[in-house]
Amino acid sequence: MNVIWINGSYKEDNYIFETHRQAEMWADALYPDFGLYLRSNTNVGYSTPDEKVVKCLANLLPEWLMHNNTKGRICLQEEKINGKMIYKIWVEK
Repeated sequence: MNVIWINGSYKEDNYIFETHRQAEMWADALYPDFGLYLRSNTNVGYSTPDEKVVKCLANLLPEWLMHNNTKGRICLQEEKINGKMIYKIWVEK
């Protein structure tokens, strides 16, 4: 399965936010990046060391899918990379 990972363009991609609200605001700001792919038949995802961001995206993505009149399955994964836990979320079409 191929996934387009939208992280890597922003310095915030590797942040661990102090509060849930900060993570929520960051996750919401990712909509334009996700939106480009949600309308197509493309698997799109985001990975981060901040579990809060992934939890926020898990709440936002169903709404974004509905807003874009499309369907997809939301997938979650945790992976340890170089001793650091990375949290991943993606939409599988």
